[in-house]
Amino acid sequence: MKPYNPILKPFSRKLRSNMTDAEHLMWSKLRRKQILGLQFYRQKPLASYIVDFYCAAANLVIELDGSQHFEPGHQTRDAKRDQKLESMGIKVLRFDNHQVLTELDAVMSVVFNTVEKQIPPNPPFTKGGIKATATENPRHSDKEKETKINFEKIENINPEEAEKVKFEEKAEAINVAPFEKWGPGGFSKKGGSA
Repeated sequence: MKPYNPILKPFSRKLRSNMTDAEHLMWSKLRRKQILGLQFYRQKPLASYIVDFYCAAANLVIELDGSQHFEPGHQTRDAKRDQKLESMGIKVLRFDNHQVLTELDAVMSVVFNTVEKQIPPNPPFTKGGIKATATENPRHSDKEKETKINFEKIENINPEEAEKVKFEEKAEAINVAPFEKWGPGGFSKKGGSA
């Protein structure tokens, strides 16, 4: 969690309820983990600023600038703000509102490519974790070979029976009992364990 000034929280809430058209459009493309499954936040307090959009996993801030940001005084403040955020290890992308409203595909392409560069290829805490391959564990490679051979033997069985056999073979290969409908370990209608 990056440091922020707690006094900014009420202001960020107010900004969230009064977003510009460009911010609404951008938020529709960033929300609900649409980019590589990563969470973005809008109007997020960071350091002594409120940034438009922030992705903690990619250390990325996206700023949308209105016409006032092209004035010399604003450009100086924006440069200082970007420098502070970059000193915290955060990459800052800036787009003007007109770009977002008229060239959204190009803007989203830049965002996607930047996010892809910012995150490690296999983050250790992603959903599902890091999976071992057969070459990493030689014990599994023999079972996988047996399973492939057994799959070749069942070609003459009807399709439904073949799927059942394939599933059982796969479950056996990874030492897991196949799921039995209404069997032990299932869930009741109330949502608890059976």
